[in-house]
Amino acid sequence: MRAIWSGAVSFGLVSVPIKVYSATTNHDVRFHQVHGEDGGRIRYKRTCEVCGEEVTYADIVKGFETPDGELITLDDADLASLPVKTGHEIDVIEFVPNDQIDPMLFDKSYYLEPETKAAKPYALLREALEETDRTAVVKVALRQRETLALLRVRGKAIVLQTLIWQDEIREPDFDILDNDVDLKPQELKMASSLVESMGADFDPSEFHDEYRDAMADLIEAKKSDGEARPAPAAEAADDGGDSMSDLLSALQASVDAARSTKSDSGSGSGSGSTEKKTPARRSSSRSKKTADKDTHTDTDTDTDTSGDATGTDDARPAKSTTTRRRSTKKTA
Repeated sequence: MRAIWSGAVSFGLVSVPIKVYSATTNHDVRFHQVHGEDGGRIRYKRTCEVCGEEVTYADIVKGFETPDGELITLDDADLASLPVKTGHEIDVIEFVPNDQIDPMLFDKSYYLEPETKAAKPYALLREALEETDRTAVVKVALRQRETLALLRVRGKAIVLQTLIWQDEIREPDFDILDNDVDLKPQELKMASSLVESMGADFDPSEFHDEYRDAMADLIEAKKSDGEARPAPAAEAADDGGDSMSDLLSALQASVDAARSTKSDSGSGSGSGSTEKKTPARRSSSRSKKTADKDTHTDTDTDTDTSGDATGTDDARPAKSTTTRRRSTKKTA
């Protein structure tokens, strides 16, 4: 396993240096979206529903639309101003009885590995949790955001169990549950008897994902029957975002500028060939830089448009559009 975070568990005056590892992994069969005709990968463009232009990541900001129809945009500077805990410490707030923890609060699990010199305080914390039958409630900043978590024991390891917040649990708002139901003693006895007859000790290793296994078998069967084909090689992506005509126009402009500069230099000086070539090359270099700027006109325009969109006002009416959000597909 590879550590995803390192820091220290702090409780009282004790500090236990640790490394954090993800305790779970996903074994789902993953698929790509491909064109059924030729197997090419499906790609998506990020387009603006107002102007229809393709938008780069650099021009994308976070937007929040208020209930009254105003749009609030947040850029990187705004997000950087938020109070974020950046320390690498797992601060123990309190120790609570194990039976007071609602499993619905559980989010993700991580293993804590002690540093070499911290083996003893790590074992001490583990055994103290076991002996007192308690769980440590902690706060930790993972991925730049502080979250509530637990420290609990699993075998010889201490597990960091992140939690969702209490207000993220929905209440079961079912009116039918408030109705009085008449349960006869005989019915309750029979139901209890059925539960007892199906009683067992839970062993998660006895269960497996049958759907995933069937999917893997299906893929293997298609491969064995000769239905596999070489995956098509993807074409090189056009990072510049300029069309071929724009590129040819820029190159032609560079050539014309170089010829014009060379011609002017030849007519204005009667010196040797060496004196003519040097300024011509310098002018050509300057012309190519000018042409390169012209080549990226579309990109600069997108940036300016995005800048106008964010503006100086923190709130503004959200633009309405009858055009449906769309994801333009293209074959890689």
